[in-house]
Amino acid sequence: MQVTSLLRFSAVCPFLGHSTPASLRALATVSGNNASALTSTAMQCPMMGPKLAQIGQQRGYASVAGNREVEEIHKAKNVAYNPSAAPSGKCPHAKAAQQAAAVAQKEAEKASLGEATQRSTPAPKATGVFNYGNFYEVELEKKHQDKSYRYFNNINRLAAKFTMAHTASVKDEVNVWCSNDYLGMSKNPVVLSTMKRTLDRYGAGAGGTRNIAGNGALHLSLEDELAALHRKPAALVFSSCYVANDACLATLGAKLPGCVVFSDSMNHASMIQGIRHSGAKKVIFGHNDLADLEAKLQAVPKETPKIIAFESVYSMCGSIAPIEAICDLAEKYGALTFLDEVHAVGMYGPSGAGVAEHLDFEAHHATRESGEAVSRSVQDRVDIITGTLGKAYGVVGGYIAGSADLVDVVRSYAPGFIFTTSLPPAIVSGAQASIAYQRESMDDRRLQQINTREVKRQLGEIGIPVVPGPSHIIPVLVGDAALAKEASDTLLSKHKIYVQSINYPTVARGEERLRITPTPGHTAEQITHLVQSIESVFNQLDLKRTADWEAIGGRAGVGMPQAKEVPQIWTDRQLGMHDGSAPLRLEHGKEAVAKDDAVKIAKDRLTHLLGSQAGPALGDSAVTA
Repeated sequence: MQVTSLLRFSAVCPFLGHSTPASLRALATVSGNNASALTSTAMQCPMMGPKLAQIGQQRGYASVAGNREVEEIHKAKNVAYNPSAAPSGKCPHAKAAQQAAAVAQKEAEKASLGEATQRSTPAPKATGVFNYGNFYEVELEKKHQDKSYRYFNNINRLAAKFTMAHTASVKDEVNVWCSNDYLGMSKNPVVLSTMKRTLDRYGAGAGGTRNIAGNGALHLSLEDELAALHRKPAALVFSSCYVANDACLATLGAKLPGCVVFSDSMNHASMIQGIRHSGAKKVIFGHNDLADLEAKLQAVPKETPKIIAFESVYSMCGSIAPIEAICDLAEKYGALTFLDEVHAVGMYGPSGAGVAEHLDFEAHHATRESGEAVSRSVQDRVDIITGTLGKAYGVVGGYIAGSADLVDVVRSYAPGFIFTTSLPPAIVSGAQASIAYQRESMDDRRLQQINTREVKRQLGEIGIPVVPGPSHIIPVLVGDAALAKEASDTLLSKHKIYVQSINYPTVARGEERLRITPTPGHTAEQITHLVQSIESVFNQLDLKRTADWEAIGGRAGVGMPQAKEVPQIWTDRQLGMHDGSAPLRLEHGKEAVAKDDAVKIAKDRLTHLLGSQAGPALGDSAVTA
């Protein structure tokens, strides 16, 4: 079994939980008793020992030994060994190995026989009942074989020690570098305080769907906040943005007669699913490829209803869509624009409304007290904006924002809204407090961008292959599924750093990567430790550096010939580097604190429903990072 396969049991096995990939490999060598040290250790385990003994009795040793182990046995006896040519009549090991190989080959052939038949329709049991267990095994084995099986680490983020978390053991703490809680708002004091006040007043649950349990004042207040954030007439809150995207696209695509949806090739699964559920015709255009999009728009009559569905920030590569140019094409060919700002809300723009706001930064900053649209701004020209409350805003939920009639159509027809229990009151109020805080202060997203720049700079100096992009996402190219998983495991077990590996189908095969997302709470010392640890892992696993990718023509934007530097979307002026207003990076034990003015505004948003807060005021004494 591969070391990376063993490590998926580390959360439930104390031995594996404290082992590194390197130590397991060292144990997987043959010892004096003709078994690996790893096998000998496993024999002592009260769970594995009896099972291995049973296997040994059933098959004999040679049937479970690998070629490497059998070869070592022969070397010890000074006997030449070739698994494909060994005289099995004279060598019981070779004979047993060949018999085992033959059995394994037959099983493999049986398992793969006509993928359209054997794999898709497992044989029924003798009773004629469908063999569900076999079906599950076959489907899971497919995931293991194509290296797309997903492993989930036991990570428990600590509010009082952000950016730290503990693993399955509360004493085993690690530094988290891949969270989508981009700004640390999940532990912001005004968010927590608001949620606690709401729990005391309104209880834990919403009581049902909004048409049954009632259209709560907190939900309406949050929707007003979101509409003002995006300067749209209306907004509608869902249980997640996956549901929001699915419900909105499915409803519009089905209701608009003969609708055609133009979808970016790298769109999120929620958008793909919504288009599929709509039954509308789907046309896929190349990622951020305006020429391809226009050519495909030209092929559809102008009077045909159309939707162009795309994202602002693409979360796995960090690229940003040409939103303004897409709006130009939409107006030219009579299409609606559907913009997913999931990875951008809270992160871009003077109010945190996303990239569409950021593109007209000065105009929106000058009118930031207003919820009215800036006429002909990019944000104003986008028809439908969707976002999440579960990433930069630190809570959970999703939403759409657009015209009042469009929102009402989705509210009236979308099953994903009508028949889903609404978000709990405390979640809703916490989300509004988070949005209100970020609308008032840019410090968190500015510092996040400053830390992102620093990590990219340090990784670039040592040749670590970062996929170039203008956003806050830092994808480190590995290019192999097993190695990406092993790199992630090694960072966690050896360096106490949690960075998840991203494999197919989330990214293309051969473009597997580590996805790093700095936060404003990461210190200068933690950044240094991250970079040093990644370099150590790259050396240990002999992973390709930027120069290696250049030598083979590049991949995923890394090492591409005549590549141009990609400018960051936040400029030095917007970050406050010209006027001295840029927030300082955390170092030497300094802790970030919440801003008094932003805390007060966020806290007062819901005073009419929750009452005034008793006790000491929240403010610069409250740690937020």
